[in-house]
Amino acid sequence: MLQDSEITFKPIGIIHTPFKELAGMPIQPAGAHGKHGTVELFPAFSDGLKDIEGFSHIILLYHLNRSNDFKLQVAPFLEDEKHGVFAVRAPKRPNQIGMSIVKLVKREGSIIYIDNPDMLDGTPLLDIKPYIPDFDAYPDAVAGWCEKHRGKVENHKSDNRFNSK
Repeated sequence: MLQDSEITFKPIGIIHTPFKELAGMPIQPAGAHGKHGTVELFPAFSDGLKDIEGFSHIILLYHLNRSNDFKLQVAPFLEDEKHGVFAVRAPKRPNQIGMSIVKLVKREGSIIYIDNPDMLDGTPLLDIKPYIPDFDAYPDAVAGWCEKHRGKVENHKSDNRFNSK
């Protein structure tokens, strides 16, 4: 039965950022302006970076390795009201998968230099996908409960609400 099956992922690299602790880090890339990081791809995967330099932004999929449990309803960083976990981007998830769209600055071998990282230093990288505006941008999209918080994410930082206990 599919519900009971196990899926295993292996990291393809490590994300390096200036953020060592959850408290005080940006909650989304929009709040990480002026911050820099690197994506260190393991050598076995470096051939997969061919032509990545032509993209201004990339999508990083990663393991939220410091999140070890989940709740089906959580109060996200922007407010204290609880929402379903699938209606928020909180790290306490049934599968600890994170996603961020970051600016690609340059590539040197198997190292990608990025701007606006919003993940912790040492985060295991699962995949990289190119950000393609024609595929990924929807100007008329509606942001649900987040509509009332538009423009607030840039100045909002992480607190201790999702620390592992």
